[in-house]
Amino acid sequence: MQQREQLYINGRWTAPHGAGRIDVINASTEAVMGRIPEGDAQDADAAVRAARAAFDGWAATPPAERAAFLQKIAEGLKARQAELAQLIAGELGMPLKLASMIQVGTPIANFGYYAKLATSHQWEEKVGHSKVVSEPVGVVAAITPWNYPLHQIAAKVAAALAAGCTIVLKPSEVTPLNAFVLAEVIDSVGLPPGVFNLVSGTGPVVGEALVAHPEVDMVSFTGSTRAGRRISEVAAATIKRVALELGGKSASVILPSADLAAAVKGTVNACFLNSGQTCSAHTRMLVHESQYERAAQLAVEAAARFTIGDPFGETAKLGPLVSDVQRERVRGYIRKGIEEGAELLCGGADAPADLPTGYYVQPTVLGRVKPDATVAQEEIFGPVLSILTYRDEDEAVAIANNTIYGLAGAVWAGDDAQAERVARRIRTGQVDINGGGFNLFAPFGGYKQSGHGREMGRFGLEEFLELKSLQFKA
Repeated sequence: MQQREQLYINGRWTAPHGAGRIDVINASTEAVMGRIPEGDAQDADAAVRAARAAFDGWAATPPAERAAFLQKIAEGLKARQAELAQLIAGELGMPLKLASMIQVGTPIANFGYYAKLATSHQWEEKVGHSKVVSEPVGVVAAITPWNYPLHQIAAKVAAALAAGCTIVLKPSEVTPLNAFVLAEVIDSVGLPPGVFNLVSGTGPVVGEALVAHPEVDMVSFTGSTRAGRRISEVAAATIKRVALELGGKSASVILPSADLAAAVKGTVNACFLNSGQTCSAHTRMLVHESQYERAAQLAVEAAARFTIGDPFGETAKLGPLVSDVQRERVRGYIRKGIEEGAELLCGGADAPADLPTGYYVQPTVLGRVKPDATVAQEEIFGPVLSILTYRDEDEAVAIANNTIYGLAGAVWAGDDAQAERVARRIRTGQVDINGGGFNLFAPFGGYKQSGHGREMGRFGLEEFLELKSLQFKA
């Protein structure tokens, strides 16, 4: 069992102020696999003050030196990739091979990418008689989710460090163990004290203290829309910058000209990745009413290929959900969908018969879902696909846009030009065209109540920068 007794503050492992501890539960065995400190407001304050004291020195560090630290962190994570994959597969439940590639491989790539970007970014430019310079925003509170724990940490921490910011990280208390490994790596590369700080704990205590702290210049948060609203309210008191990546209810629009089999398979894959615990998951599949029967059949066949089981086994493509709370939430949505008139095409709310232990939910497809149904409007965060029908292109676009969210989506058509025409009408931050894959260097973020701000690529770096204009006498 991973027993963590200390927080990482001001360049050293430090005893927490309080005596509370939080158990970390293995998603597939339901056994305690670790224990972390339950930090409090005093711990948050100590970390922020350390970050503030370190800021001027780190901001003045040449970008090439910051880049060298980032590259060392990438190499340190790479050396511990197998260990990190094991931890995340246990904490979260993603099958081990996928966890290694996605949950660990992507963060390693991100640290390496921002190491390169720190040296190639244009930090200043001439605009007429002005010199416009980019400067770090300051002390950043990074509050990260449980579903892609190390990936979301890296997206914030690597970009902020490259920008010259100092950081206090509060990882999710549900999947926190990987963050402690990152802190060990950072400690081993000799990052100056106070530049990176780790305080574990709960959102209402540590998270709230960080957001309210007058010495925090920016909050970067990924999580639920409900929590994002609270962060916005608290941060408003000190007018600090806030970047929010929140929920989604993404539509995959399959036009009649598309390769239906490929489009349905791609949509199911995008819906069920990480057991559906993905904010950008394509959870609404929109098909022309004339193609519903065939699309439903193809969706059931695709869902059947998602073998559910032990994430450490060789055959599972779908692991458990992260917790009992999440499992019951998803089962409740499945029941609600059926109550509101959806057809249960496969799966359902009952536990898998051969998996009595672990937070498993059957891969589920609901058909004939109405656009205003609860399962078509609210984020489920589980392996549940809803199939909706439309009569023409305009109605398809209207249904796709008819939620409070605007994070992601997809359009499938006979050619890319037709798909792009429809994609431009969908109010979301990203749209996959005919199966286009995730791009680590393109901006990621949402419209509407999916949040504001962007992560990834140079766009993620720019979130952590302020612009200053120096006016010279012409």
